[in-house]
Amino acid sequence: MPAVINRRDCSFIVGAFMDNNTRRILEPGGGASQIGMRAHNERLVLSMIQRYKSLSKTQIAHRSGLSIQTASVIMRNLEADGLLERGEPVRGRVGQPSVPMKLKADGAFSIGLKIGRRSADLVLMDFIGQVTRQLHQPYAYPVPDAIMDFLRTGLAELNTHIPAGSQHRNIGIGIAEPFELWNWLDAVGGPKDKMQAWKDFDLAKAIGQFTDLPVYIENDATAACRAEHIFGRGPEFADYAYFFVGSFIGGGIVLNHSVHTGRTGNAGAFGTLPVSCAKQSGRQLIDNASIFLLEHVLTRHDIDPSPLWLQPDNWQGFGKYLDEWIDTTANALASASIAVCSVIDFEAVIIDGGFPADVRTKIVAQTRKYVDAMDSTGIETPTILQGMVGNNARVLGAASRPLFSRYLLDRTVLFRDNAPQRKAETL
Repeated sequence: MPAVINRRDCSFIVGAFMDNNTRRILEPGGGASQIGMRAHNERLVLSMIQRYKSLSKTQIAHRSGLSIQTASVIMRNLEADGLLERGEPVRGRVGQPSVPMKLKADGAFSIGLKIGRRSADLVLMDFIGQVTRQLHQPYAYPVPDAIMDFLRTGLAELNTHIPAGSQHRNIGIGIAEPFELWNWLDAVGGPKDKMQAWKDFDLAKAIGQFTDLPVYIENDATAACRAEHIFGRGPEFADYAYFFVGSFIGGGIVLNHSVHTGRTGNAGAFGTLPVSCAKQSGRQLIDNASIFLLEHVLTRHDIDPSPLWLQPDNWQGFGKYLDEWIDTTANALASASIAVCSVIDFEAVIIDGGFPADVRTKIVAQTRKYVDAMDSTGIETPTILQGMVGNNARVLGAASRPLFSRYLLDRTVLFRDNAPQRKAETL
């Protein structure tokens, strides 16, 4: 059975220590031993290069507090491990040209699986965050056996897209799934007996029947937030609330430059947030700002709703029903934005979802108008912004989890002030 990193454990992976004959990034947990310090420094270097795309040993030393000699040794070791590669030398200055280092795309791979209420996605991601291959499976409702079949056959296909001899560099499977898939049956329309199968289904155990890859499980909206934090607007803000409008709306919280998952991994479960707005159709955000509401409206008016999940980049032809849904969604999001910012002083609210870019633009513009019209006395009105990742956010966030858990540090380390730090010379 694979090692499992679930919703309550976002810090480490079982089995990361290797024998002395095989160098591998080690876990930085425990005391400040020589091995622990080396592990931390290796992760720090990789994390900085991941953020800035490429850095020289001098830049690494300046930003991290490591000596140039230490940074140089670490970078040579990581290059020998196949995790870093050299960029083009930068000439024109006194002395030898500076050689920036960058992550090597085929240095590591990971799998991401998104289990949605209307479709599943499976991706192969390389070390620099590029999707090498993606598979998509729509369905009327998700059932465990079908999802496992999709994953099993998909893994075999994705494995063919890893360079020959590099299959050992596939380091894990990240899974983004809605918590309590068996709930909200009336909204999804799935049969109760089949959907209830999820309640006692051991996802990790089932996956362990056909792969030994470590498994990381996370709430789907939290995974989407993680993708925005890594690949989108996340680096611009220390603290922000993130809303992802899917079949059911969810979200995530970022505090001090890190995705905050909460005690049970359910932080940012904004769907249950009570809202009070003029266009209210229910008491919670989920009843006012979810795609299933648009699906139901289209069905009532004899309009085929399947393009909502079959064509997530093209919602042409829905006319006034789409416009009305956008307005209702924005009104509810404005109320929710004011509410969450009254609890935590967020710099921004970022909105994304499983819809076309033009729909996102309209929702965000309308949300801004409603926020400006609301009473925000006592709080700083947040900046309302569009997300940048889009429909793929959940599966990209899932795929990034193994890479970050195995090789990189918590992002708070990368955003500290550039004040002088005590140098860590130990390798």
